[in-house]
Amino acid sequence: MQLKLIPGLLAALFAADSAHAFDTFVVKDIRVEGLQRTEAGTVFNYLPVKVGEKVTEERAAQAIRALYATGFFKDVRLEVDGGVLVVVVDERPAIGSIEFDGNSAFESDNLRKGLRDAGIAESRILDRSLLERAEQELKRQYLNRSYYGATITTEITPLERNRVALKFKIAEGDIAAIKQIGISGNKVFSESELKSQISAKPKHWFPPVNWLSKSHEYSKPKLQGDLESIRSYYLNRGYLDFNVDSSQVSITPDKQDVYIAIGVAEGEQYRINSVKLAGDLIISDAEAKALVLLRPGDVFSRDNLTETTRLISERLSNEGYAFANVNAAPELDKEKRLVSLTIFVDPGKRVYIRRINIAGNTRTKDEVIRRELRQFESTWYDGAKIKRSKVRLDRTGFYEETNLDTQPVAGTSDQVDLNVTVKERATGNFLLGAGYSTTEHLVLQGSLSQNNLFGTGNALSLNLNTGKSNRTLVLSYTNPYFTPDGVSVGYSLYHRNYNPSATTNVAYYTTQSSGLGMTFGYPIAEDDAIYFGASFDSTRTKIGATSDVQYIDFVNKFGELTNTFLLTGSWSNDSRDSSLTPVSGLYQRFVAEVAVPPAEQRYYRLNYQAQYFIPLFFKDATLQFHGNASYASGYGGLPVPFYKNYYAGGIGSVRAYDDNSLGPRSGSGSALGGTQLLTYGAEYFFTPPMTNIDKSFRLGLFVDGGQVWAADQKVVLADVRYSAGLSLAWISPIGPLKFSFGQPLNSKEGDRTQRFQFQLGNIF
Repeated sequence: MQLKLIPGLLAALFAADSAHAFDTFVVKDIRVEGLQRTEAGTVFNYLPVKVGEKVTEERAAQAIRALYATGFFKDVRLEVDGGVLVVVVDERPAIGSIEFDGNSAFESDNLRKGLRDAGIAESRILDRSLLERAEQELKRQYLNRSYYGATITTEITPLERNRVALKFKIAEGDIAAIKQIGISGNKVFSESELKSQISAKPKHWFPPVNWLSKSHEYSKPKLQGDLESIRSYYLNRGYLDFNVDSSQVSITPDKQDVYIAIGVAEGEQYRINSVKLAGDLIISDAEAKALVLLRPGDVFSRDNLTETTRLISERLSNEGYAFANVNAAPELDKEKRLVSLTIFVDPGKRVYIRRINIAGNTRTKDEVIRRELRQFESTWYDGAKIKRSKVRLDRTGFYEETNLDTQPVAGTSDQVDLNVTVKERATGNFLLGAGYSTTEHLVLQGSLSQNNLFGTGNALSLNLNTGKSNRTLVLSYTNPYFTPDGVSVGYSLYHRNYNPSATTNVAYYTTQSSGLGMTFGYPIAEDDAIYFGASFDSTRTKIGATSDVQYIDFVNKFGELTNTFLLTGSWSNDSRDSSLTPVSGLYQRFVAEVAVPPAEQRYYRLNYQAQYFIPLFFKDATLQFHGNASYASGYGGLPVPFYKNYYAGGIGSVRAYDDNSLGPRSGSGSALGGTQLLTYGAEYFFTPPMTNIDKSFRLGLFVDGGQVWAADQKVVLADVRYSAGLSLAWISPIGPLKFSFGQPLNSKEGDRTQRFQFQLGNIF
């Protein structure tokens, strides 16, 4: 007996000739036919009929609906063969592969992701109703990139085992460019001033500008962002009634040119009538009012209001109120064009940190991370300490990423857990390479270092470099937490051969030095530390017939071999946001070193250097002011060893002047250096505009000044040499690279200039 059509019901429901009228029967067995990929167990799982159950027309219709609902089948029939229920299915094909042809604006992987969001992916069942949706998703991606003429067609090719291959053929066309932007309705601010606030720009006549900036490419999200920029511009200048009346976009029939028309209604400018604080302030009224950036009589500024609420929220978070609500309610007097502000403060409950969880550290020990944290367990939440903890973790250099976030503790309203997640970077290095500079020429380098030795945070390194004038071997070890409160200790051994006259303008001499030293560091504040050290140095000096007379006199008096016991003390302050590519902050350092008995030398040297960075104009752009002042003198009737003199000139000092060429000279014209040095200058660093280059590549405009004076000379600022020019700095994969092209501004007769200078690689 076969199952006959259920009259009209299933035909209407499924538009298929799949059911037959039949007599009710009891299922003795179930058989599935027509499967190619799907397992029979899958059908049994979805089939609402089991062996031994009675099947009616209603149950049969229910079974067919259930199997259709899986989406696996395009046709389902039920038949009866001697008490056996036969389920006959026709499977929908599966997607075996997805290919793209003609796409250049998008990577294929990005297009696949968009299709996946639309329900189309390899190994999924092909639902033809989704193909149109998938094509629209691809079209949407192209529209967002201003490809308004893009067309997409789908080619379906059958494969074995009831699979299909999908090929999306894409004709991208050209990008639709903004031809014209018009703004109307503005009276207070000019059209050009408003246009300067938005990112969209008409297509430039010079193609490279378009290639770099992409600002001429129209997209709806970009336009919405630009409209908000205009709105913010007005609201920050007191125009609280401002409104964008219209924004019309027209595209030419060839879909190549876009015309944008924006209509605005400016309204009137409002000033602040009064600012009140309401609610539970927690902190004192005076301290809270100091955080308010709006004053009676000021022009209203939305940015200042937003910053005020942020500052108050942040200040409350430092007291443990992590979830404080700070909201402003404005009251407008439209006749007098005044606005009265009431800032409501609801601190909520005070929150404390229950537990600190650390994750992501596979090598670094937990204690190395915990010792950098300024937020502790079982103490009140402090937003400032959490931010400081992240800064300290970043400064270790052990991690590519650090993330600190809080998670409420279930069942409580006053507890959170602090989750510290790190992504470790390789801290061990074995390098063999070469560098080149206009000073050292070819330099061979090698280093073996581990800045996070066995996950302890200790550093061990062996550095070797060989240049024409400077050959160095240094072994050093540093423990930044010799004591739990952050006292550091460092040890070093070195051997150095130095022949400055081989590559620079210094008068002839050579030294061969060996030594060892130890340094202790003591943190005295978050950004400040002091250091004390002691070292022993043994230097053998050799001179020649062409050496300067002061060199000869020194060797005749003290001999070729001199020993020095050196005590050093220093103070450093570092609030920069980065040690490699800083944009803001201050770095300053003062160092004093004294040669003491029982060694032969008696001298002291003082050095102060500072760098101050101010963000200016563009993202990641900064104006740097820098200075370096050094002084050396002997005591006990003894001179400063000539090989401890200071030198100026070159890419690390006063650019556009030859290396070490400034200051006193011998009768033959060779530089002698001096015991008094002053260099200073300013440099504006910026990444090339309208590019996506990160700040590891920076251009600079610089002005340098500096000079060196001998012990018997008076420091006269009129002697300072100046230069200006263009610089390039890049932290490349093979090491830091620096170029400068400078022009001496006040060179004198006899000065040695060098307009183009560069350095590649680390010169130790």
